Amino acid sequence: MSHKHLKEAFVSNLNGTSLLEISLGLSLAPLCLLCRGLLLVLYHLHCRKPLSSRKYSLLLDFLVLVSPLVFSCTVLSPVLFVVPATLAAFCAGIFSKIYSQRKHETKVPFRQLVKDFQETYLDPEYVPAITVFRVFINVLTSISILAVDFPQYPRRYAKAETYGTGVMDFGVGAFVFGNALVCPEVRQKSYVTQSKFSSLARQFFSVWPLIFLGVGRLLSVKSIEYHEHTSEYGVHWNFFFTLAFVRLAASLLLATFPKNKSWIVAINLAVLYQLILNTTSLKMFILHGSNGGDSRVGFLNANREGLLSLFGYLAIYMASVQVGLCLLKCRNSVKGWIEAVCFLLLTVLLLFLLLHVSQAYVDPVSRRMANLSYCIWVLAHCLTFLAWFVVTDLMLVFTKLLVKGARVPCCWNIVQSPHTSKKQEAEAVPVGGEGICLISAINKNQLLFFLLANVMTGALNMLIDTIHSNTAFTLCILHFYMFFNCLIMFMLHTKNIVLKFW
Repeated sequence: MSHKHLKEAFVSNLNGTSLLEISLGLSLAPLCLLCRGLLLVLYHLHCRKPLSSRKYSLLLDFLVLVSPLVFSCTVLSPVLFVVPATLAAFCAGIFSKIYSQRKHETKVPFRQLVKDFQETYLDPEYVPAITVFRVFINVLTSISILAVDFPQYPRRYAKAETYGTGVMDFGVGAFVFGNALVCPEVRQKSYVTQSKFSSLARQFFSVWPLIFLGVGRLLSVKSIEYHEHTSEYGVHWNFFFTLAFVRLAASLLLATFPKNKSWIVAINLAVLYQLILNTTSLKMFILHGSNGGDSRVGFLNANREGLLSLFGYLAIYMASVQVGLCLLKCRNSVKGWIEAVCFLLLTVLLLFLLLHVSQAYVDPVSRRMANLSYCIWVLAHCLTFLAWFVVTDLMLVFTKLLVKGARVPCCWNIVQSPHTSKKQEAEAVPVGGEGICLISAINKNQLLFFLLANVMTGALNMLIDTIHSNTAFTLCILHFYMFFNCLIMFMLHTKNIVLKFW
């Protein structure tokens, strides 16, 4: 077997992992974020100033936000259930230290602190959970696309062949979900309120980088005979094309239907697509081709997975538009966000119940077809991930109330807390001052970060025999790869460079 075929076989015929393990894995990023925030507050408590060194800020962010994720999907994967508990205990220890050492003037009964916390007003124009969600999905995806080629990355985390819930199966849907959260229709861009024609024209123009990248990936993969898993998207199709065409189709739908009814469009799309899969030969066509023997003759046959799964991804996108509109409603108090989290968690519970029914009586989860169960699963875990980030931000807001003047990048600014005048609050916490951090750096150039990760993944696969790499070498390569990507984003951010010209 050639080296190319060996690598293709290494990521083929897999069945995924359990929903519980994926939930445990997704809890790590919010816990890492909480840990980073608490460490910064503790530093401020002892040094009476925020961490101002850019060098140390980058190192702290990488070691606390990125490195644990690399370890958790490699050497710590056999004991993954212990990792969240360990991080949670560490965070509890830091919070306990902050609470016991807070300033004398903040020493009030805990019940009063909770009451003041609920009455605290936050910046209504910024929802950090959305930014953090999109950045961590990008980071997790970047880690996985290289790590999957190493033996230390569990095969159960890789994409399932036909049915199953792999970590990377979730990553694909979550990427689409994250894009929809910040689409122009959700952000109320000024040009969206203009004529539908001009809005659509702008949307069509904005996807050309994705199509360009898709063509570039296609040509490069074919020219160097890079290993590829054909049953993922097909012979010529790739994820860049999926992102582009889903966004185009969604723009057409949002120009036709009211955006606040996008959840209805999403349900109709997912259910109708599943109905067609179950009542016609479409499912057999996707899985086995037109001749039943996995034929790849003709464009539709060759790219049937990529083309037909667009319906499922479009349903996920439309549902995410509704989520984005819900999250960006004007809430300016902690109490309002606690109610929003409760609503998210109830929705998650309902979605997991629907997922159980769908898998038992309709069809198991299949990323390859992007069927109804897949759409429900992605939405359920994406909303869980978002809810955890909102809870994390609220916990950091509570901690910042204990230590006046403490600042945590990519966290809510406290507009006004109880018993504090607006003038005092403005002096204590400068509004809009986020500082330099890795999350905001990646957020400014997300497409570039994803592109750089893809290019480096290809280069490292050509230079290294990943399949036979030992553990120490694998961890070194993964850390070097992620640190290099993060360093480039950080340097661009410090110079305020955004490589977006479309």
